[in-house]
Amino acid sequence: MLQTLPRSKTFSGTTYLEKGEGRETVVLVHGVGMRIEAWTPQIESLSRSRRVIAVDLPGHGFSAPLEGPPELSGFVSWFSRFLDEIGAGRVNVAGHSMGALISAGIVATAPEKVKRVALLNGVHCRSPKARAAVEARAREIASGIFDREAPLGRWFAPEEHDTDAYRLVRDLLQAVDPAGYAAAYTAFATGDSVYSDCWPRVECPALFLTGDGDLNSTAAMAREMAAVAPKGQAVIVEGHRHMVNLTAPDAVTAALADWLAAD
Repeated sequence: MLQTLPRSKTFSGTTYLEKGEGRETVVLVHGVGMRIEAWTPQIESLSRSRRVIAVDLPGHGFSAPLEGPPELSGFVSWFSRFLDEIGAGRVNVAGHSMGALISAGIVATAPEKVKRVALLNGVHCRSPKARAAVEARAREIASGIFDREAPLGRWFAPEEHDTDAYRLVRDLLQAVDPAGYAAAYTAFATGDSVYSDCWPRVECPALFLTGDGDLNSTAAMAREMAAVAPKGQAVIVEGHRHMVNLTAPDAVTAALADWLAAD
């Protein structure tokens, strides 16, 4: 049974979890079809020494739907308003997948709000073939008739199908609101190049982490972004795919700890 973590809600209807104390705040932004619970290992580890805030994307978990068209810029504007609503000040932002695109957007458009940025399994400038495939999936999801378990075959290796991580992600996909899922996936499918040219101008420490088996948010993409960011670092976790923060939580926690120590 899916265990729901406690949440607070902003005036505008965004739900979030806050745990821990410390001089610095880390804000965690999940991917399409997920919700706060997808960050459980990182919430537990990071909150021992820092204030951790994990947020439900619009139309996910218990958050209100996105207002306006389903575009990445709309999700970035939503996130910027969320940071203002909670009075977080300058924060460390870590996003996974769609959350990684939002993280890129906030550091590109409001760098004064970001102390450090981390992209986990972030996509960057897809090939025409990859773009066509993800846009086709977006159209299928928008139709309302789609296989909720289809992503599991891409996100997990066969030997991981009998794991707690797999079961959690499967349950989250089953629980997601179809309209919220469709809106976020549409933005995800068309958003890989919206802020892709920002990295040479990003002056804060920037971590780009993915699994070497992730065929969509590839190691090459992570290395490409890190190479042009002045304080960029690429971390490739061997033997893992898209849900690396759940399948290799210790490795991800260690990488995030190093990132949080960087100036």
